[in-house]
Amino acid sequence: MDVDVDVVADELYGLAPERFTEARDERAARARKAGHAGAAKAIAGLRRPTRAAYASNLLVRRRPVEVAAFLELGEALRGAQRSLDGSRLRALSHQRHAVVAALARTARQLAEEEGRALGEGVAHEVEQTLHAALADPGAAEQWSGGRLSTGLSPPVGFTGLPEKAPVRPRPDRPVKQKQKQKQQPKQKPEPSREPEPSREPEPSREAERRRARAERARAEAEARQKELREAERALAEADARVAELERQLREARTGRSEARRALSGATDRAREAARAATE
Repeated sequence: MDVDVDVVADELYGLAPERFTEARDERAARARKAGHAGAAKAIAGLRRPTRAAYASNLLVRRRPVEVAAFLELGEALRGAQRSLDGSRLRALSHQRHAVVAALARTARQLAEEEGRALGEGVAHEVEQTLHAALADPGAAEQWSGGRLSTGLSPPVGFTGLPEKAPVRPRPDRPVKQKQKQKQQPKQKPEPSREPEPSREPEPSREAERRRARAERARAEAEARQKELREAERALAEADARVAELERQLREARTGRSEARRALSGATDRAREAARAATE
């Protein structure tokens, strides 16, 4: 029977770091004994995950819905950056900060539930890994596989997308008409012709259209900012609700354990009393 290295790797990177080495060596020895030297070598070469990598893998495995939404956000950010879509880039950049912070908190909570609390340094590595997955599609694919052995780093110089989005360069305005006017010789005014009253230049249709587009863009940006603030507030409330429910669940489990112990003691005492009464 062939040994599927990918299946073995998925299994191993779902384990806690302190259990990884022993399980890896055992699976490599089993493959070697079965005559699969290549698979045994590949399995033996798997690196034990760091605590940040373990927390990142745990997040990917336990929160598939959030991971899918996070990958979509990364694609949208990179697309807005390539197209220089200023308003969308600003909105997504603000959303990125909130989502990265929320997922990093979730990773810490999941690790704590497994009895492996993360320090601030390790939590920072988890955040850097998330930023790297947003910035680079290769890092996103590596992260979403749930088999990291170490944390990822964003590209050099990457501190997140700029708060002020780049602006498309505007084409130069035509200057031929102005140059022609300068080249024409000045004509002497005719004394018999009265000067016409001066008129203020009317705005061109193109300028009006630009102003209208700018107003619509500002209104849309304000609406998106309002939606973002509401989403961040809802996310914070949901996080607080989840934390409260988790606390209540822990208390309920503790109460259930105590009730079981009390029931067991009462059962033993009842049996003793029945035995004494029979005697």
